[in-house]
Amino acid sequence: MTYQLTAPLLDACVLGVVENEDVYGYTLTQRVMDVVDISESTLYPVLRRLQKSGLLTTYDRPYQGRNRRYYSITAEGSRQLNFFRNEWEVYKKNIDALINPVSGGASGLLSSMTQQTVTGTSNGSEISLTLYSGYNANNDINSGSLDGSNEIPDKTEGSGENTEGGM
Repeated sequence: MTYQLTAPLLDACVLGVVENEDVYGYTLTQRVMDVVDISESTLYPVLRRLQKSGLLTTYDRPYQGRNRRYYSITAEGSRQLNFFRNEWEVYKKNIDALINPVSGGASGLLSSMTQQTVTGTSNGSEISLTLYSGYNANNDINSGSLDGSNEIPDKTEGSGENTEGGM
């Protein structure tokens, strides 16, 4: 695979495998390796770290004369998995916005935003504003005209213009 797997994403993958059922260590590593290009020797330290962090517990069960180590997710591990899932959705949406732009030159991020077109007249001229609101990756602007065709009216006090309700 072209993309590298970071430690938090690998943790999320492991926790996702054990979320619904306890899993034998070898089976767990095979499930992850079926999807991600990673070695078995990389996964066992991850399992130990997750156990040490209290996100997984282990127990041994005899199988054909030998003990098998099973991994089980803890309540804290479930909370961490939910955190990882939320972070993954944001990350995925941001990456999609960069590599899958919407037609017309607008950023793919706009596709996840609410669009509203407002028309009206100002000084005898008809104007049309396209407003976008919603998620912003930088969380610095929540709405505004992003099509470049019109500017948002100045709402500073004392401007002498009524900027609300006229459109």
